Amino acid sequence: MATRLPLVEDPEYRLNQLKTKVIFDEAQQLPPLFSILRSVVDNKRKQNGQYVLLGSASPDLIKQISESLAGRISFLELTPFLFIEVFNHDPEYSPEILWLKGGYPDVFLMKNEIDRIDWFDSYCRTFIERDLSSMGIDISSSLMRKLWTMLAHINANIWNASQLASSLGINYQTVNRYVDILEKTYMIRILQPYYRNIGKRLVKSPKVMFRDTGLLHYFLGIQTFEHLSTHPARGASWEAFITEQLIGLFKLFKPGSRFYFWRTSGGAEVDLIVESEGKLIPFEIKLHSSPSKNMTKGISTCMQDLNIDRGFILYPGKETYSLGNNIIAFPVNQLLTEFDSIFN
Repeated sequence: MATRLPLVEDPEYRLNQLKTKVIFDEAQQLPPLFSILRSVVDNKRKQNGQYVLLGSASPDLIKQISESLAGRISFLELTPFLFIEVFNHDPEYSPEILWLKGGYPDVFLMKNEIDRIDWFDSYCRTFIERDLSSMGIDISSSLMRKLWTMLAHINANIWNASQLASSLGINYQTVNRYVDILEKTYMIRILQPYYRNIGKRLVKSPKVMFRDTGLLHYFLGIQTFEHLSTHPARGASWEAFITEQLIGLFKLFKPGSRFYFWRTSGGAEVDLIVESEGKLIPFEIKLHSSPSKNMTKGISTCMQDLNIDRGFILYPGKETYSLGNNIIAFPVNQLLTEFDSIFN
């Protein structure tokens, strides 16, 4: 039976007496705890995993923990829902539902659009007014919301800090600092390009992507699937959604994988390249009912240049078929639910 207790006086003595697993909630509010745990863990080095720390993401917190508990701790990122989690609970769900709502548990379970808007309003306000303030970041709510909204409109595009800085009326170094904070707090992903010296000019600037499409749609004003299906940002939104799903699955089933995109200065592009177990796997992400061979130019060029033997074009359909040159059109629903069997 689990028992919930406050941290009492002389916590080091109390923790040394406990034999069961101990979970610390809101650990970011207890910085003195980390040095105490160092001593306690050293007394129980054979009992791996006895102490679990839960808390909001904070760069300073992670730094403190890493310094105080170096060699004594491992980190586990709790992402928004992966589709495989939703599907295993209820096979009637489609990826499109998770795409629209996003994967924050409370939001995903809400049936009403207004409730979701209210939740994101509160979430963003808390992040700006409490979390950023606790990190020593002094930024007005209106400026951060404007930055967030602008990032939503360039989601899945090449990063250009100067362009945003000009629109916001601040310098590009400040924009980079704010975006770095959003990345370190898991709000956005900075996807780096993959490049080698292959005699071809490649884009070396990263892409910026929202990690949760529910949050992305909140800033784009998208509330319903009908609105999403006709919105000009739907393709970039789908790309961000599938990219995050794939990264989450590779991290789960293929730890140590690395993630990139690939793009030449001439415009040939692959949305996601995964480096896993010594191999490169390219994925093109299409919001198209039946991908055709004329959509393979970018991935085909990438495969030739990087000597890759197989590539995937993922799409929201039901059939698996060849597009030639070892390029496979593959149903995204099947990949997200059968990942382990496909890549093992």
